[in-house]
Amino acid sequence: MREKLYRFMQGRYGADQFNRFLMTAALVCFFVSLLGIRGFYLIGAALLIYAYFRMFSKNLYKRRAENTAYMQRTYKLRQKWASWQRDMKQRKTHHIYKCPSCRQKIRIPRGKGKIEIRCPKCGQTFIRKS
Repeated sequence: MREKLYRFMQGRYGADQFNRFLMTAALVCFFVSLLGIRGFYLIGAALLIYAYFRMFSKNLYKRRAENTAYMQRTYKLRQKWASWQRDMKQRKTHHIYKCPSCRQKIRIPRGKGKIEIRCPKCGQTFIRKS
């Protein structure tokens, strides 16, 4: 059975980041439709059908172009999310301050008391509690 699935999917595009987004959006639409808004059910069904169409498509060039366009449009959002996650992981051991003049992020270890911080970008100094 697994071998039949492998042979069927051979030469087809499969799943990518844009497909994951489409399926998640379809799932959200289905949940919203449970609240009684019927239009969201149709939107969710259309998104799900399009996601499966993309997954089983043999036109690899167009599907890659669609995924590339999606990745380019969401680049800034993904970078902000990754930066936020990184900052949250470091909160236990470091303070993260922004320079008052140039807004550069500066990471300072916790537990050092009141210290003078010098911005590596603009050179301005300011005092903060670590």
